[in-house]
Amino acid sequence: MKLVLIMTLLIVSLMTVVGAFLVNSVVSYYIHDFYARMEEVFAQDTELVNDLRSSTQGEENGAEMIAKILEANNGALGVDGRSRNYYVLDSTGQCLETSDSQSDPVLDFQSLNLSLALNGRDGGYECDASDDYMDVAYPIRRGDGDYIVYIYDDRASISELNSALVDLILKSLFFGLAISVLLSFLMSKTMVIPIEHLTEGAERVAEGDFSHKLEVASRDEIGVLTGTFNTMAQRLQETLREVQNERNKLDTLFRYMTDGVVAFSAAGAVIHANPAAEEMLGRPIPVASEETGDEPSYNYEFLFGDIAPLDAVLAVEDDGCLSGTREVGGRSLELRLAPFYRERQGGVLVLIHDVTEQHKTEEMRREFVANVSHELRTPLTNIRSYAETLVDSAGEMPPHMEKNFLGVILSESDRMTHIVQDLLTLSRFDSGHSGLKLAPFPFGQAVQDVYDANRMEAQRHGHDMRVLLEPDLPPVIGDRERIVQVMMNIVSNSIKYTPDNGKILIQAGRIGQKVWMEVSDNGIGIPQEDRARIFERFYRVDKARSRESGGTGLGLSIAKEIVDRHEGSLRLVDRPGPGLTVRMELKVEGPSHEAA
Repeated sequence: MKLVLIMTLLIVSLMTVVGAFLVNSVVSYYIHDFYARMEEVFAQDTELVNDLRSSTQGEENGAEMIAKILEANNGALGVDGRSRNYYVLDSTGQCLETSDSQSDPVLDFQSLNLSLALNGRDGGYECDASDDYMDVAYPIRRGDGDYIVYIYDDRASISELNSALVDLILKSLFFGLAISVLLSFLMSKTMVIPIEHLTEGAERVAEGDFSHKLEVASRDEIGVLTGTFNTMAQRLQETLREVQNERNKLDTLFRYMTDGVVAFSAAGAVIHANPAAEEMLGRPIPVASEETGDEPSYNYEFLFGDIAPLDAVLAVEDDGCLSGTREVGGRSLELRLAPFYRERQGGVLVLIHDVTEQHKTEEMRREFVANVSHELRTPLTNIRSYAETLVDSAGEMPPHMEKNFLGVILSESDRMTHIVQDLLTLSRFDSGHSGLKLAPFPFGQAVQDVYDANRMEAQRHGHDMRVLLEPDLPPVIGDRERIVQVMMNIVSNSIKYTPDNGKILIQAGRIGQKVWMEVSDNGIGIPQEDRARIFERFYRVDKARSRESGGTGLGLSIAKEIVDRHEGSLRLVDRPGPGLTVRMELKVEGPSHEAA
């Protein structure tokens, strides 16, 4: 439609300009022709002027003779009696003779040419193009009378010709418009249809549909544009596929990475948050939308404004960042805040790292070093004290006292040896150099052997220790020596930490593809707040009582390491009443990994 309107306006404008030019040209031509002819006819000393001025012998009516002379020269003057007429006037402007058929013609004395002639001067040979007439007034003296020859043309011929021209122009305009509209439609179809196909293809591409390829129907500019569009769509599809792959990689990375990541826009709205960040901060962090973008719980200032203001982070230079720490739900979090930039946009990226285990490990390392130092220093101090006493009192100390002192020195040396052996065992476990000697062994017989080995010690303390084994316990695959070491540790602890005349029950059975052993007693037990740390190295609930009984605080740690390497479990069982129940479970088929 735009093309049709443009062509229509073009034709109308062209015909209007041509019509105006033709009409003006016709008017100018007629005016120029009229005055050129009048000037030629009424020029000085022409035959017509001489005839008009020369009177005959006995002439009675000069005006009548002038009229006859003018009528004889109607052809030269162009007088036709309709649109152009001559008038013979006296000096006052009274019409004496005329070619006009009207009985009483009314002359326009406002004419400049006529006014000049009435004043005795030639009227001139020009007029205003805007006037609706043309005239020439020429003063003539004939005999004793003064006359004025006045030629008047009302431009009727020009108007008729202009009307004919306008009619012709309008007809031409009508046919020209019809032809131009038809040609415009045909031309627009040849141009618009390919453009419509391009538009349809662009809409499909905008909707993400790259399956349709446009047909290149010509080799002109539109054909080149269509081919270029196909190439662009193909490259755009490949680019979007690559971008989607990269986005999927980043989404997968953010989703499963252990560190938390939260991204904010330059305005502080959340634009991305991974599950790790929500877990560490202990709250959901939804991406801000039009509905939630203005809520304070979804922006930077609410989440991390206490660490550093948003403007301060955005002002950080390249390769720089701000840091901070936070405690959330017993977790120690380390935060790194850095700006990121894109074209005309930017934001803030917050990286959250959980350093709880790191802090715990560091604390355990410090405690371990302190405990080892303390455990070794105590027997060394005792050994040195008793040895110095023996040296200072050599030969003066009673034999029985000297024997007691030597016994204490020997006992403390054995204690140091046990501590060092346990530390070496844990060291081998940590380094992976302590391999398991896997082989089938009867689980029930191992439990019975542990019971038999500890029965005399239990009787010495007056304990009522019994064993209950399910029948037909299967053999298990494992390191029998290590498993028995675990059993011995559990049973011996029960004997040590149960007051005299207590009750101890050892049970063993099978559940599916696992075997289990439980040792229950009615001893002092373990407080609920200490149970989570009972398997830590050197951790003891009652340190004084443990040292009295010869404990080092490493036995349960070693037992837990052995059971874990067998892919089993060692835990405390919650039950009512006093005492403690320790349960060990092992796979019948043994650990899935090969022993080192």
